[in-house]
Amino acid sequence: MPVAQLPLNEIILAAILAFCRIGACLMLMPGLSSARIPLQVRLYIALACSFAVLPLVLQHIVTVVDAGQPWTLFRLMASELFVGAVIGILAHIYFWALQFMASTTAVSVGYSGSPADAITESEPQATLATIVTFSALFLFFITDMHLEIFRALLNSYVAIPVDGQFRPDAAMIDFTDALSAAFLATLRIAAPFIVFAILVNFAIGLVNKLTPTIPVYFVSMPFVLGGGLLVVYFILPELLRFFTNETATQLRELF
Repeated sequence: MPVAQLPLNEIILAAILAFCRIGACLMLMPGLSSARIPLQVRLYIALACSFAVLPLVLQHIVTVVDAGQPWTLFRLMASELFVGAVIGILAHIYFWALQFMASTTAVSVGYSGSPADAITESEPQATLATIVTFSALFLFFITDMHLEIFRALLNSYVAIPVDGQFRPDAAMIDFTDALSAAFLATLRIAAPFIVFAILVNFAIGLVNKLTPTIPVYFVSMPFVLGGGLLVVYFILPELLRFFTNETATQLRELF
């Protein structure tokens, strides 16, 4: 049935269901889920995006809308909220893994002291970790990877129809696959810094055994910081490029 011939109440109910899936995803996607963005701004963005894609998904929703059954509508809303949240979390897993590995990197190169206010999160973290996570988030929007999330949302109406049947077993399989891929990818990012930390600590311990009267820890600190800064300078651009490619591949394979 053409959209112009649909009853107004069915269009409104379809818009509510579309907002449940799209709004839940946008509230958890990288960038928009940051505590730095006011809640009202996130709500308006979710409403605008829901109304923008509603004509594209309306035919997938109106077939199950039943204005005379409130319980059916509530069940559909709950299912759509879960589906949207799963898509948003799957898109955000890589950034949570990168944030953890960035903190590990900061500890490895000696820049973990005096954590400062984070840009994308409300919890304080090391300055180096803030630089890495914010750079990755900046590239996320610059390279239009956020559009891949909207593509996944549109395709999800074909892969996961609006029927009120949320499948937690399929969601858990997607979670485990995404967590495994994100852990391996971010571990490869942090690997050079972990190797650097192992070699530096082994060398410092060896020198400390050879010259126990010299405060090796305080003498070696400038060299450790300088060496870590050089490693970051030469390797970080390639690591961010690798992370961007891996994240883009993951988003394209969502649906």
